[in-house]
Amino acid sequence: MEKYIFTYGSYSYEYYLVRQTRKTISLIVQPSLKIVLKCPVNCSDEKIQNFLKNKWKWLEKQLSYFRKFKNKIKKEYVSGESFLYLGRQYKLYIKKGGEDNVKLKFGRILLRTTRKTDNKKYNKKLLKNWYTERAFKIFEDQYKKVLKNFDYGFEPKLIIRKMNKRWGSFLNHKKIILNPVLIQAPKECIDYVIIHELCHMKHKNHDKKFYDLLKSKIRNWEEVKEKLELRFL
Repeated sequence: MEKYIFTYGSYSYEYYLVRQTRKTISLIVQPSLKIVLKCPVNCSDEKIQNFLKNKWKWLEKQLSYFRKFKNKIKKEYVSGESFLYLGRQYKLYIKKGGEDNVKLKFGRILLRTTRKTDNKKYNKKLLKNWYTERAFKIFEDQYKKVLKNFDYGFEPKLIIRKMNKRWGSFLNHKKIILNPVLIQAPKECIDYVIIHELCHMKHKNHDKKFYDLLKSKIRNWEEVKEKLELRFL
């Protein structure tokens, strides 16, 4: 899946292009305002541009509709809200307690707080800390499992750091950086990002050799990448 820009008159739209085995072209506008166009593998650029031009009014109508609700979908950090963790949605349940902690229990995220249960700012802080703690644990476990499939003779340091618009990064054969937001995605997506970065140890650029190595490590990497970017980006 690649990112492109579609310009029509004074309007400019950023969209993701997914080429796959299918006969028709489809256009999706997600509530997050992400635009995704799916088309046949051999679909020409000209056909894609003509399709977008014909869909312009519909596209603008959908974007306008979702813009109305964009601010309303921000998390309030109150009981009953859903939060993603390892690819699944969990309901948040907030309860007054003698200590601050967050646990997965009975299919819910149970947050106990020493403050008022409607203290949204404090609830957000507790939940964010829990996500970060889980990210360190899960990422470390998955990293060690994945690294066994690479015979490099040394182990780059794993670092967890928030990044804008990137899931991971590889620095000079010394460090692999993972975005903590990745904890919301399934483990297969986490593994894909780790494998992707480890493949850069051998092939710096996204060339044929890189993708050959990537496919040898995870055969369905394109499906996993699409799942990650369409749902969690």
